[in-house]
Amino acid sequence: MCGIVGYIGEEQATPVLINALKKLEYRGYDSAGIAVLGDEDLIIRKAKGALKFLEQKIATEIIQGTMGIGHTRWATHGEPSDVNSHPHTNVSGKIAIVHNGIIENHARLKSMLEEGGVTFKSQTDTEVVAHLIDFFYEGDLFQAVLEALKKIEGSYALAVISQDDPSRIIAVRKDSPLVIGKGEGENIIASDVPALLEYTREVYYLEDREIAVLYRDHVEFFDTEGKPVEKDTIRVEWDVASAEKGGYEHFMLKEIHEQPKALTDTLRARIKTYASKTIHLEEIGFDSSWAEAGRVIITACGTAWHAGIVGKYAFEHFARIPVDVDIASEYRYRDPLFNPKDIFIIISQSGETADTLAAMRMARKGGARIIAITNVVGSTLAREADLVMYTWAGPEIAVASTKAFTTQLMCVYLIALQFGSLRGVVNEEDLSRYIDALEAIPQQAERLLADKEAIQRFAAHQFNKTKAFFMGRLFDYAISLESALKLKEISYTHSEAFAAGELKHGPIALVDESTLVVAICTQEALFDKMDSNIKEVKARGATVLVITYEDVSYFDASADGIFRIPHTIDAFSPILSVIPSQLYAYYCSVQRGLDPDKPRNLAKSVTVE
Repeated sequence: MCGIVGYIGEEQATPVLINALKKLEYRGYDSAGIAVLGDEDLIIRKAKGALKFLEQKIATEIIQGTMGIGHTRWATHGEPSDVNSHPHTNVSGKIAIVHNGIIENHARLKSMLEEGGVTFKSQTDTEVVAHLIDFFYEGDLFQAVLEALKKIEGSYALAVISQDDPSRIIAVRKDSPLVIGKGEGENIIASDVPALLEYTREVYYLEDREIAVLYRDHVEFFDTEGKPVEKDTIRVEWDVASAEKGGYEHFMLKEIHEQPKALTDTLRARIKTYASKTIHLEEIGFDSSWAEAGRVIITACGTAWHAGIVGKYAFEHFARIPVDVDIASEYRYRDPLFNPKDIFIIISQSGETADTLAAMRMARKGGARIIAITNVVGSTLAREADLVMYTWAGPEIAVASTKAFTTQLMCVYLIALQFGSLRGVVNEEDLSRYIDALEAIPQQAERLLADKEAIQRFAAHQFNKTKAFFMGRLFDYAISLESALKLKEISYTHSEAFAAGELKHGPIALVDESTLVVAICTQEALFDKMDSNIKEVKARGATVLVITYEDVSYFDASADGIFRIPHTIDAFSPILSVIPSQLYAYYCSVQRGLDPDKPRNLAKSVTVE
């Protein structure tokens, strides 16, 4: 779970590598390093900690060289340290590599290499790859990499350079993302597109087990047998500024504010007006066979799993079809039952989440149809799924997901509604009304964000609560889960969520004066039940914050604070009700002096187990 970059061209490599790594630091910030090929040898510089420590380390020296590789690390094997930082080299220091992923058979390879006299310097799994390439090296770096790949098991995106082969970079991927930018007289590799945008918009997406050989003036592609592969570039239309903070103090706050636009982008192309408004999901291509489905299965991890729980309620409500929602890391190990008529929905912001991909591949073997909901064009999930629905949220840099989540919800609603229409559950009149409500949501989110100071003031008084509980019913329960996750991720507050009806089945034992209880109340048929729950925790000394509609006064007498959201159809409320929770988590993090963009021990894309 790291970020790798590589550059070969006419410019000095070091500034390019450092700049590109800054765009990837969200992928890991335990340590960073670069390897630059100078006139005579490889120059390796690396440092424990954030990228700024590497910058400080090299600030007083001039590192000459127009080819190099770089790495920002999230530790999986070996504690964060200078020694365990990438790049790693062979014994002679002539071959250097950077790696994102996990080499699963590294222990066996290490024993084999040690028996041959190799001395290891680090605790990492990656170092074995450098020595393994050296083991097979007989004057041709490309052939040595091919032979090494035959021995390696696991996931990897690798970039390899050699002092004895100064004209090219070898790059390869399996189950870890890697993108290649095509420039003029230069070429660059990176784990993600934002690192490339300053230099080029023409990119190649490397497929699993493909190898790229980068020269200054061209790029060649091969399969693992060394046979040439033809690839075309894809033009990236992202605005460069979309990968920058844009005047906001943190990426997370910027991305919270980008939600109205992201929701509009997700929705706009999928609404068609003929005699009446309809949902047109061309990328999914609904046909009559969908009506024969007996079950929907949704699998995801973390925030995306919470979107899946909303999806369960949405599909059952709008399409009247049974839905199972599974955490991917559980699903892949529990011997589930398959039916070829199942519709299998996979949700992942990055499209590279290891457990999610494994669950998808298992479902495919079981004969299920795979629909992917993802934000990243060209990701592994997007390429391997039968059908893909992109969220169009744009780059999300902050580790804690915000706009990716709400656009995932929008996608889930669109699929559920079209599915319901296909099944005859949603009639034309109701569909038009639902579409009108969805189209109003981006502007409603804009209004909600305009009143963020009220949330900031509340956070200023409550950020030091030692524990926070979020509770709700139905759709509000799903958003309680996501809200609790946001707060614990970036403010390190002990927070948890539960279905409000479970309050007396255990959670109430923990409620006292040090507790903040956030009651999400947008399911109008259950207001009486929620008010009863609120009174129960108030009687035990808790401070209560209610999130409800702007035209609802039902909870005025019970709550210590109220965040009001614009009124919408109850089933669609999660897109709006989660925004106050995102803002509250953000402001609590800032009040505690933390960096909400880079919470400790977390990384953006979980590409390993």
